[in-house]
Amino acid sequence: MRQRTITLAVISLAMIAATALYAQEWSTDQKEVWKNVETYWDLGAKGEIEEFLTYFHDDFSGWNIGAALPANRDERIKIIRFSQSRNKSLFYRIQPLAIKIHGDVAFVHYYYMDITEDDEGNETEVQGRWTDILIKQGDKWIMIGDHGGPIPGDD
Repeated sequence: MRQRTITLAVISLAMIAATALYAQEWSTDQKEVWKNVETYWDLGAKGEIEEFLTYFHDDFSGWNIGAALPANRDERIKIIRFSQSRNKSLFYRIQPLAIKIHGDVAFVHYYYMDITEDDEGNETEVQGRWTDILIKQGDKWIMIGDHGGPIPGDD
């Protein structure tokens, strides 16, 4: 337990330093986009999968660095449901690096750190980079594409 506390403290300090490096003023639209990213990450971490899945466009296509091929919406849903049945989120942190908006489409580049526990009690920490491509539907920004994964050498 002490080791985990120390690890979380070190990670938090590193994230604060990274925040200072990339600190910038976000526009109202950029804040709105980022709020949606925070919302679906939070839903996923809480295990609220059905609500989390409402943030995926019907024509979604995403490519995890570790996957041989991109996944469509149905394939990604299978992966998410399988993962959620075996792992629970203990802690995560996301940090926006760039948010670009062009009409009803937004690109969000961010850093993530995620600590999960599997059904046997083993903890795994992953740090990586991710890009979400969002499209606005009504008052909600949803994923139409994404790409990313663990930082090379950290998997």
